[in-house]
Amino acid sequence: MSSAPSSPATAPFDRGHTDDLMTFLAASPSPYHAVANAAERLEKAGFARVEETAAWDGTKGGKYVVRGGAIIAWYVPEGATPHTPFRIVGAHTDSPNLRVKPRPDMGREGWRQVAVEIYGGPLLNSWLDRDLGLAGRLTLRDGSHHLVNVDRPLLRVPQLAIHLDRQVNEGMKLERQRHMQPIWGLGDAHDGDLLAFVAEEAGVDAEDVAGWDLMVTATEAPAYLGRDRELLAGPRMDNLISVHACTAALAAVAGREDLPYIPVLAAFDHEENGSEADTGAHGPLLGNVLERSVYARGGGYEDKARAFAGSVCLSSDVGHAVHPNYSERHDPTHHPRPNGGPILKVNVNQRYATDGTGRAVFAAACERAGVPWQSFVSNNDLPCGTTIGPITAARHGISTVDIGVACLSMHSARELCGSDDPYLLANALVAFLEG
Repeated sequence: MSSAPSSPATAPFDRGHTDDLMTFLAASPSPYHAVANAAERLEKAGFARVEETAAWDGTKGGKYVVRGGAIIAWYVPEGATPHTPFRIVGAHTDSPNLRVKPRPDMGREGWRQVAVEIYGGPLLNSWLDRDLGLAGRLTLRDGSHHLVNVDRPLLRVPQLAIHLDRQVNEGMKLERQRHMQPIWGLGDAHDGDLLAFVAEEAGVDAEDVAGWDLMVTATEAPAYLGRDRELLAGPRMDNLISVHACTAALAAVAGREDLPYIPVLAAFDHEENGSEADTGAHGPLLGNVLERSVYARGGGYEDKARAFAGSVCLSSDVGHAVHPNYSERHDPTHHPRPNGGPILKVNVNQRYATDGTGRAVFAAACERAGVPWQSFVSNNDLPCGTTIGPITAARHGISTVDIGVACLSMHSARELCGSDDPYLLANALVAFLEG
């Protein structure tokens, strides 16, 4: 762990940032909601949406692009040249959960159920016996999209009573197809029932709905936890903590005309299932936006190559805090703790993209911000996860550093982190974007 000076040069965020994060988490039950909320915050900071199908200009100021559950935003300061490098803060908008199938209406034994597919790698047991809602977007026949959020107890995945499974506490095995289909009422299932209900909730005619992207959500609100409220519990913190912090950091530096870099927010969808999507980190979205930004400022291929070569990305995603009941699962010399500041994630096999140069960049940003930081590395006997960092580095040739916030219960329907860490992360991101 490294500590930072007591008088930071840059520290715009305090505990109020965590309060605001709780609001953001509750208002962002799907990637589409998260992107809409991030876009709204950026517009308040003076950013304007540009369409991918329109011609772009190279004028100074803040702009952003939305594609599905992904958003790319950037601020061009006065005096930026076509080869000015980028400073990118990256994150992902999606979380592991249960997603509604194309024919959702099903049921057995007089129970009405919703057919779901498992998205990503959730802790399945964390979805049992929990009050669940439904959220996502509807696509109408005219191509428009409507967000929907049923933020009240609607669904439940009921666990089998212990009387009918006496060995459940010796080890529970959940079959994804048989055991994870939630109930939402009594009676016979009829095709179209769920769509009609969701369309009514969204205020549209079910006959106009041509498609949907719907997911099950936990309805319990984010909350401070502990005697001294030093912990934060909530849904989708992997990875909306980072989306929220990156958005706040970009908004904080927008308007600064002395920036030596062009600050960028890149929040992708579909990280939890491999990023192989047009809105994922493996897709062309970020590269296209950065390239078009160079060309819009009058640059060519040489300018793009120069800009990319001088660019750096901080890929922010949550990591593992040391678990007090399973400390043997962690590396014996690396035990990140809540409220110890953001973590620098290292894996020599490039599951994380951090190297020594990246470590120096991150350490310098934390020092300027007065933010402590910690190192994370996996136990050698356990496989290491990954994130958008290595993908961004390999796809675009941009130096990338993987960081994040240490948490417990990663991929649960409800996760846990230190309540100071979100604003410590955001302050470090601001210092990084300022250069």
